[in-house]
Amino acid sequence: MGTRRRRQRQERVTLLDVATAAGVSSITVSRALRNPEKVSPALRETIMKFVESMGYVPDFAARALASQNSGIIGVLSPALTNYSFIGIMRGIEDRVRSTDMRIQYANTHFEPADEIRQLRLFFAQNPSGIIIAGVEEHPDVLDLLRKAPCPVVQIMDVNGDPVDMSIGISHRFAAETATAHLIERGFRRIALLGGRWDIRSRRRFDGYRTVMEKAGLYDPELVFSLDAHTSVGLGGHLLERLLRQAPDADAAFCHNDDIALGVLFECQRRGIRLPEDFGICGFNDLEYANVSKPSLTTVRVPRYEIGYRAVDMIVRASGSGNQPEAQIDLGFHLVERETTARY
Repeated sequence: MGTRRRRQRQERVTLLDVATAAGVSSITVSRALRNPEKVSPALRETIMKFVESMGYVPDFAARALASQNSGIIGVLSPALTNYSFIGIMRGIEDRVRSTDMRIQYANTHFEPADEIRQLRLFFAQNPSGIIIAGVEEHPDVLDLLRKAPCPVVQIMDVNGDPVDMSIGISHRFAAETATAHLIERGFRRIALLGGRWDIRSRRRFDGYRTVMEKAGLYDPELVFSLDAHTSVGLGGHLLERLLRQAPDADAAFCHNDDIALGVLFECQRRGIRLPEDFGICGFNDLEYANVSKPSLTTVRVPRYEIGYRAVDMIVRASGSGNQPEAQIDLGFHLVERETTARY
């Protein structure tokens, strides 16, 4: 009797069980889980009550057999622990929450070889989609993505043609806007400070160089980067090197807010007045940019929306809604604060 009871307790609640209890069809339950916007709020609330009370858990193995995909969305990032990626992850998680898909993350450590290895591992699971924040336009990576058995969304940068779909901002145009802002505020010896030169960093350099050359101000001795993870400490180190080589430098456009904050701290340590003697512009608009003293001018990137809509593009491309655009430019916003506000 005990064995029989244990077996009964372990029986899986099915989608049909939920549908029968709620008095609706299995299709309606599936739609409420995957595309809640297609079900009235009242009906969805009723269905979700039965889902929770009955302990229904989607059978992903059965789904993979029935639909030829596992319900997994693979997300590849060069640095999952980077603060700037956290906002993207929040958007991804919030959009997935209303579906019966699930997320698997992979850290590629800025290495194309790791991207290739992780993509092959994902493809072996028959994924529902791939979201990738690639670091290089590596031919082997691009070829593998073109052969993907599922929708692919490249995130962060929208320069160039996507292999399938892409969403993000123009990093080149953002850099042009930031550099032009520094020039408009009267800075002339403007440095570019960064870490690893992935594809987005190089596009920011292109934007910076274009504006500086047009103004007759470009000097390669003002460009500093190290092949290392960006950090507050790296920002201070880069400013120290900059001032040794170009002591007349009067501003810095930084690849991200971590580096910018390090530059800010190093300026304070040296008694350099901000923005009277030196201007700083960061990138990403992380939370601390607004509360640092002085507050940090930066480029605001819609990171949450990038993540949320990347998942939405996969859901729609899978046949659950109108087909998405191939490329979506969400734009950016230059946020002027105290580190450049001299008039």
